[in-house]
Amino acid sequence: MRFDYIIVGAGSAGCVLANRLSEDPGVSVLLMEAGGKDRKLEIHVPAAYTKLHRSKVDWAYSTVPQAHVNHRRMFQPRGKTLGGSSSTNCMAYIRGNRLDYDDWEAQGNPGWGYDSVLPYFKKSEHNEQLNNEFHGQGGPLNVTRAQSWRSPYAEAFVQACQTAGIAPNKDFNGAQQDGAGFFQFTIQNGQRCSTARAFLRPVRQRPNLTILTQAHSQKIILEQGRAVGIAYLHKGRHQKEVRAEKEVILSAGAFASPQLLMLSGIGPQAHLESVGIDPLLDLPGVGQNLQDHLICGVSILGNEGYKGLNTAETLGNFARFFLGKKGPLTNSPLEANAFYRTQAGLDRPDMQLHFAPAHGTDMHDYDSFPKKVDGCTVLPTLLGPKSKGEVRLASSDPMQAPLIDPRYFSEKEDLDTMMEGMKKAREILLSNAFDPLRKAFHFPQNYQDDQALLEHMLEKVETCYHPVGTCKMGQDEMAVVDENLRLRGISGLRVVDASIMPDVVRGNTNAPVIMIAEKAADLIKGRTLEQVADKKTVNA
Repeated sequence: MRFDYIIVGAGSAGCVLANRLSEDPGVSVLLMEAGGKDRKLEIHVPAAYTKLHRSKVDWAYSTVPQAHVNHRRMFQPRGKTLGGSSSTNCMAYIRGNRLDYDDWEAQGNPGWGYDSVLPYFKKSEHNEQLNNEFHGQGGPLNVTRAQSWRSPYAEAFVQACQTAGIAPNKDFNGAQQDGAGFFQFTIQNGQRCSTARAFLRPVRQRPNLTILTQAHSQKIILEQGRAVGIAYLHKGRHQKEVRAEKEVILSAGAFASPQLLMLSGIGPQAHLESVGIDPLLDLPGVGQNLQDHLICGVSILGNEGYKGLNTAETLGNFARFFLGKKGPLTNSPLEANAFYRTQAGLDRPDMQLHFAPAHGTDMHDYDSFPKKVDGCTVLPTLLGPKSKGEVRLASSDPMQAPLIDPRYFSEKEDLDTMMEGMKKAREILLSNAFDPLRKAFHFPQNYQDDQALLEHMLEKVETCYHPVGTCKMGQDEMAVVDENLRLRGISGLRVVDASIMPDVVRGNTNAPVIMIAEKAADLIKGRTLEQVADKKTVNA
């Protein structure tokens, strides 16, 4: 088989690229996905997101033991289905801080400053509530606040944040990021609006677009310094190849994109040789610069009569969802949010407080959430980690998971900042706003002792599943792609996903990855920013 473009990975970026590149009927596009179709019911029920972890739609990676986090192997969920992690995440629509993108540009990536990327955020977006210079209308990605249900815990959280010195903010993606308020989500009509639903479903009948599921890429086919195709395993049995006339585009994510490059002989020479792979291009930055956000819960039990999501699985609520797309099951498990700065003098927030109207002992494990007692959780999230890690190959076997080593808390500043967030979460949950709702402090039990709080954090901190940076964009010797996302040293090959971020943005990463793919599609097609900014062509 031959196509003009081969896209490896039908996730948050891949679905966008498949839509935008196949707009031209004169080119043929193949979208390859290692997982299956997005038919699993829980994908489409927003409140059911925790049931997706460790399921057939999750790669369910783990890190190597983390030396600074009690030597724990830490769970790393990644979507393995059409839509990728946009089909398995919490649906939060957050873009990050404008200075994040200005920093990307300052690092030698012209065209990636905030003013340049804002039109691409707007191009994707159809915002149900906001229509101003920061937001888009008419795009395929539906963005909305929760419509049919809000817990009393979320209202208390926003009030408590004000008491704790965090001002209200109605739009984290607008004029400023700092403040507390309610999330906006990629939800439409009470159901998840993944990139598969938003970008792929409306165009899947295009004759020039082929969608191939259960296709696990094994290697990039290289000839005379050019990427010309992909070797893959179909349905776990059949070894096949497919060829690209124009480009191969990796959109497999921050773990799988560098893994596939290294399996193909592109990466740090010494490491490739150590696992028996013949190095074709010594590119030392492949797999390096891994960055991620850490998150940890502090929770309370609620008084009787204050309903949250722990007790939401009732026949009545199932009926409300399936008959009218109403009620608590239409909500993300997250509900409210805050960004703030832990110390004076910072130019942007270094801490995010996710808020969930539910409580459990393991945020990634559905079975840890009690089903009979409601409550809520404040989840401090480290935004600007100084600790950086790497992704390496475990062996030359493409079916073996990569070795993931984020080196969490290897820089003490991260630990200190996270502890400030834990203390702020405790302050918020003990504030007067929660007095009517709070039955007892639940997790950790010995919440007043700072040492106990630290021990709780080291035992329970987890990834916020925002891994980025392992094929970073830039001009220095560790850069993997240039500002056009073309691989350095190989023609006909680009990387378009979270791995190209030079630094992780200050916030959830799904919306930024969609933006990256929107911009990449125009780079590939030679379309200019002026055309994107023109309202007449923004969604043409």
